[in-house]
Amino acid sequence: MTEATPKWKRRKDERPAEILGAALDAFVEHGFAETKLADVARRAGIAKGTLYLYFDNKQDLFAAVVRHALLTSLAPIEAAAARFEGGLAELATMLLARAADSMGDRRLPAIMRMVIGESRAFPELARIWHAEAIDRVMSTVAGIIGNAQARGAAPAGDPKLYVLSIMGPMLMAMLFHQVFGRDSAHAPDL
Repeated sequence: MTEATPKWKRRKDERPAEILGAALDAFVEHGFAETKLADVARRAGIAKGTLYLYFDNKQDLFAAVVRHALLTSLAPIEAAAARFEGGLAELATMLLARAADSMGDRRLPAIMRMVIGESRAFPELARIWHAEAIDRVMSTVAGIIGNAQARGAAPAGDPKLYVLSIMGPMLMAMLFHQVFGRDSAHAPDL
C-alpha cells in the first residue's frame, strides 16, 4: 500500500500552473479588488509566502494569469495563422469559430468583464490586459490580414479596423452573456 504524496512533495515545475489556475478561479469568483493572495495560496495548496517566490504582487500574478489564459486560447489561432492562405471571409469565419470554441471556458469572458469593471479603480489592470491580450491579438490578426492583402486575397484597408470589425461582435456577445446571462431572449448564440 502506498501513501498519497503530500502537496509539499509535488514537483516544483507544477506549482506555477497550479497557482495560475487558483488565481484565475479567484479573480473570476471575487474580482481583482476582493481577491486575496492568501486565498489564492490556499486554493493552490501552498503557503502564502510561496506565492512570492513566483510573483512580486497581485498585479504580477494577474499579468501571468492573462498570459497563461491567452497562450492557451491563442496558440491554436497563431498556429492556424501561420498556415493561413485564404481570404478575409474565410479568416473571419475561422477566427469567430475558434473564439466561440474558446468561450466554452467561461472564465476568460469573466476576466474581461472584471477588467472593464475594475479598471477605473485599478488602471494597471487595463494596462496589463492591453499589453498582454489586446495588443497580441490585434497584432496577430492584423498581420494575417496584411498578408492576405499582399496576396490580393483581402480588400485594401487598415488591417486593425478589419480586426475590430471581426472581433467586435464576438466580444460584445461574450460581454452580453457575462452581464445578462444566457437565458435572455436576446442572448447571442456564440
